[in-house]
Amino acid sequence: MEKQKDIQLYINGEFVNAAEGKTFENVNPFSGKTINLVAEGTKEDIDRAVSAAKRAFKEEWAGIKVSERLRYIYKIAELIDEHIDEIAPLESLDTGLPISQTKNMVARAAENFRFYARMVETRLIGEAYQADGDFLNYTIHKPVGIAGLITPWNAPFMLETWKIAPALATGNAVILKPAEWSPITANKLAEIIHKAGLPNGVFNVVHGYGETAGASLVAHPDVQLISFTGETTTGSEIMRNGAASLKRVSMELGGKSPIIVFEDAEMERALDACIWGIFSFNGERCTANSRLFLHENIYDQFVEALKKRVSQIVVGNPLDKKTEVGPLIHLKHYENVKRYIKIAKEEGAEVFSAALPDECKDGHYISPTLLLSARNHMRIAQEEIFGPVLTVMKFKTEEEVIEKANDCRYGLAGYVWTNNIQRGHRVAQALESGMLWINSQNVRDLRIPFGGSKQSGIGREGGHYAFEFYTETQVIHLALNQHPIPQFGKAGMKEKEE
Repeated sequence: MEKQKDIQLYINGEFVNAAEGKTFENVNPFSGKTINLVAEGTKEDIDRAVSAAKRAFKEEWAGIKVSERLRYIYKIAELIDEHIDEIAPLESLDTGLPISQTKNMVARAAENFRFYARMVETRLIGEAYQADGDFLNYTIHKPVGIAGLITPWNAPFMLETWKIAPALATGNAVILKPAEWSPITANKLAEIIHKAGLPNGVFNVVHGYGETAGASLVAHPDVQLISFTGETTTGSEIMRNGAASLKRVSMELGGKSPIIVFEDAEMERALDACIWGIFSFNGERCTANSRLFLHENIYDQFVEALKKRVSQIVVGNPLDKKTEVGPLIHLKHYENVKRYIKIAKEEGAEVFSAALPDECKDGHYISPTLLLSARNHMRIAQEEIFGPVLTVMKFKTEEEVIEKANDCRYGLAGYVWTNNIQRGHRVAQALESGMLWINSQNVRDLRIPFGGSKQSGIGREGGHYAFEFYTETQVIHLALNQHPIPQFGKAGMKEKEE
């Protein structure tokens, strides 16, 4: 299934070529061969999409009954379910993610739409306050307008729907700028949403590069909000570029999340969670537990178990159901991860990895790798590698490990393993990160907020917390009786009359 049809932009309900007629290649990370050509959108295409979204929002989408709008949202979820067996292989083909994982991601994508339809029905509510019988003050939620969504390549279909679902369900029009390295399932999603029958212009997709299409979307004065998931430096640039038009922004950025294993932890479960947390998604996940802190009393035992398990991880073709780790998405990213492994050796860490199978020699493969005997000041412990690479360090005391875990510019997630539940809570609350898991791998509940602290992001999405970003809260003040109003100027009028 390698060769796929070429991809166009989706603007105002039509699949169209880019205004300048340019395209770029989309490459299979397993074989290195071209999958298809993708229309390269630029400023003119963003302008067309914004114009379509603006018209659709004002004339059709913002004023539609909520029940009718949500029927569209539920329909999209149904159509995704109908196409899971088609979408999951496309996602694996495009990204290198193992198909055993992309199937779950696609199912989760459908649930994102259902979940936000339910949330709008049950939790998009205002507040009302009666003030001394004189006033009734209440709030309503209104859609902001045009939402610019810039999404990453590491789990594209699921993360696109994670933003699109609340944006559409709350009544905004959407312009999606997908990552250029993973365009296929964004195009498939456009086909599904087109089939669902949304009014033309409510949903648009402009493929292209960040510095052209993405920058034009951020700079456009009629785009009121930008939700971005990606690398921290890019997020900072987006905030600067959107500042002139006072855009509201939601930033889910990089991570270097710690996993702390104390000597009293349940070793086998901690081992399972640690391995899954760094090597699933090919290690290309923002919440990956990429820094492992082991208590000195269990360090040798745990490392030996890690080596054994890492050597047995199945690396192979992402379309093979047995594959656990596939190729990295792009040659540039592959070379960057390789560079960090070289840096690890230069910094004095011990590098352990298993040999790659012969079938993986030509793809963008990094064998699951351990960077042992590391120190927290090393670049490999401070910088986001974003691949199947785990930096392993040792600690003695609770205070020491808290200090080391927090000594990092990122603060997205953290994981604590201990059977001392008081210590578990104590350490979790002391860590500087937006999300913590105690004795658990990364299990998400869609009702809770998602986001990080420090340089891992700004704002929270997920659950009803997304409404703070995707809606405008309006306050209505109603007078219930003839309350007194100051009468400036009346005294002077009486004097003149007299």
